[in-house]
Amino acid sequence: MQHQTQTYRDHMRSIWVLGMPLILSNLAQFAITMTDTVMLGWYDVTALAASTIAGTMFFVIFIVGAGFAQALTPLVAAAAEEGDDTQVRRVTRMGLWLSIFYGLAVTIPFFWAEEILLAIGQDPAVAALAQIYLQIIIWQMIPALIVMSMKSFLAALEHTAIILWATVGAAVLNAIVNHVLIFGNWGAPEMGIRGAAIASLCVTIFSAAVLVIYTLRVLPQYQLFKNFWRSDTEIMARVFRLGWPIGLTSLAEGGLFSASAVMMGWIGAVELAAHGIAIQLASMAFMVHIGFSQAATVRAGRALGRRDAVSLRRGGIAAIGMSALFALLTSGVFVLMPEFLVSLFIDPAEPERLRLLGIGAALVMVAALFQIVDAAQVMALGLLRGVQDTTMPMLMATLSYWVVGLPASYVFAFVLGLGAVGLWLGLVVGLALAAILLMWRFWGRSAHIQTARTPA
Repeated sequence: MQHQTQTYRDHMRSIWVLGMPLILSNLAQFAITMTDTVMLGWYDVTALAASTIAGTMFFVIFIVGAGFAQALTPLVAAAAEEGDDTQVRRVTRMGLWLSIFYGLAVTIPFFWAEEILLAIGQDPAVAALAQIYLQIIIWQMIPALIVMSMKSFLAALEHTAIILWATVGAAVLNAIVNHVLIFGNWGAPEMGIRGAAIASLCVTIFSAAVLVIYTLRVLPQYQLFKNFWRSDTEIMARVFRLGWPIGLTSLAEGGLFSASAVMMGWIGAVELAAHGIAIQLASMAFMVHIGFSQAATVRAGRALGRRDAVSLRRGGIAAIGMSALFALLTSGVFVLMPEFLVSLFIDPAEPERLRLLGIGAALVMVAALFQIVDAAQVMALGLLRGVQDTTMPMLMATLSYWVVGLPASYVFAFVLGLGAVGLWLGLVVGLALAAILLMWRFWGRSAHIQTARTPA
């Protein structure tokens, strides 16, 4: 079958239309996290600390399982491009199976969360509150993985508007339920951290219900839940092989930033606070690149389904170019007004305000460079997932993050005495290496697809 060759402008338009709802939904998801942090911070500092450590435990376990959900995007995109509705259903069903099985398996350790936190040296009061929080959000694991799976399925079919509106609705609902249950407003009992956990659980179930109902009503041709409990070991194995490296790659990257926070704490409390502010700013901008990366995964998956190497490369260049332009824009903002950006996070009456401003501004300046390399590596990861290549990218990313990046951070910060700035420069080195290796891998893979299509 012949396909009309798209221009770079066509690809950019398609990526924009597909990616913008994903970008906005990522920002809405970021707003949910920020709302939880702000409201619990208003309520009680110990409750905030407990939710932070408990949320970290939950997230670390969640992102590994989310790899199975993310594997659905390239598989569904390729099957949809081939017009194989049955394959779309088989792949999605087994992705949901793996998510449910994983969710059931990993809930067990949460019942001993307090003992685990005490064993790693957490404050007893914080550990006790974290246990209360986790005893509720433990039931959120499976719904959250279902949400991820449904988002991947819908994004692959380019139904991204519903993802945006479901996430915006969840953000609004989260703010309302938090306001009611944490503080005991509108006649509800004051529940503190327990109320925040209930709000998170309710919002996740709401999101899952919206996405499932939309699929049943708008995309009935896929009969997604027909014979849902029929096993399909061949497809399950395929989703598993593609998904577990995605989960471990996310864990490696998340672990890198967790380790960097620990190392920053060795330097000092003010430096750690400045690090937290800079990470928040970088993370907010990073939501845009994740959205472009998700769109690139879909476009690459569809090109793979057509065996269309020209579209794969052109779409890749277009996606990388759009992400790079935004990275340059945010880098310019970070360079031009670092102190202003940091000041938005600091109480004017804070005794360490001037020192925090100085360190934070320096880190935001480094974050300008950080933006460019981080955008490049996440775009390469998205494109590689689109062509269903995840194991070697996982190894490349882990090597870059942990064998090069983290040791470089230690050397720059402590051996060379560059402190907080040196630690961030090490992260830039690791992410830059990841970007180079992953881009090289993608161009190699796209050339392989071209070879497969060239007559002997």
